[in-house]
Amino acid sequence: MKKSLLFSTLLLSLLPIHAEEPKGLFIDPAEAAKADADFSIQGEYAGSIAGKKHGLQLVAEGDGKFLAILYPGGLPGAGWDGNKASRVKGTAGNGKSAVRISLGSLEGTAKDGKVTFGSDSLEKITRSSPTMGAKPPAGAVVLFDGSNTDAWNGSGMTDEKLLKEGQDSKQKFGSYHIHLEFMLPYKPKARGQDRGNSGFYNQSRFEVQVLDSFGLEGENNECGGIYSIKAPDLNMCLPPLVWQAYDIDFTAATFDASGKKTANARTTVKHNGTVIHDNIELPHRRTTRRWQRPRPAPPPEPRQPHPLPQHLARREKVNPAPTPQLSSSLFLPGPNHVPGRLALARAPESV
Repeated sequence: MKKSLLFSTLLLSLLPIHAEEPKGLFIDPAEAAKADADFSIQGEYAGSIAGKKHGLQLVAEGDGKFLAILYPGGLPGAGWDGNKASRVKGTAGNGKSAVRISLGSLEGTAKDGKVTFGSDSLEKITRSSPTMGAKPPAGAVVLFDGSNTDAWNGSGMTDEKLLKEGQDSKQKFGSYHIHLEFMLPYKPKARGQDRGNSGFYNQSRFEVQVLDSFGLEGENNECGGIYSIKAPDLNMCLPPLVWQAYDIDFTAATFDASGKKTANARTTVKHNGTVIHDNIELPHRRTTRRWQRPRPAPPPEPRQPHPLPQHLARREKVNPAPTPQLSSSLFLPGPNHVPGRLALARAPESV
């Protein structure tokens, strides 16, 4: 079988083209910092407590309130062992001159980019994926570069050169690698699926969830989850309004000459450089889209599943596998998401 290596850049936008931004939703870091003092406090911190390495995530929940999560060994993907039982959850809120943090018996304050616990301190850091800004390899086919939407079935792009919501690629793909960059909105008062909910559908079937799940447990309907199938091995979601990346290897299901399926589809997913799904099998499962059973022939063109507006901007390059046994379009869904960049691209190679 051949695998297409896909690479591109996609910007998601949460808002209707000419609509006013909903109160409490920010898609620009400078505007968020100016309007909400909590934005500059929320984020990731790293350092040592009692001589041992620790990481801390502060999740803004609106009106000066925060969820605080302490990770022994370091932040997710940077030292923490992934044992959810070892996470220490607490709260934080505005004091007279600093945000006060309570983590069981551990009390501290957050101020000026530093969290202090007695004589120990954790410094605020900004992480990014090691694959961020990766360049498409030679031989790639451009699907979207901000100049037109000829390669897409959908509603075109905005004046800002963003691809609108609910787009399906006209070209069909079998097995491929895809690089996807995205940014999630800052919505501190929102909860659950209302915090920048989106997703990427492999072959219009298997959704890799896109959601602001910073600091959460990491479920199959949260960022990095394969919706209704499997939770990520590690929640690698970064804070809102920080660019993130997926690097996905997708191997299509295979069929014999009679059309009987001989192997399920499989996938490996990296989120911000860390493997969160390692060559897992993708069975027949329903997602939030119209259900599509894997089959040798391409399925009907899917439609936009979400009623809310969402805009995407995307620069893509892709090369299809020659005569794939199972093929379908790639799908970018739509409502509450924000700037994100999706990627596809590269010449075919054997797998």
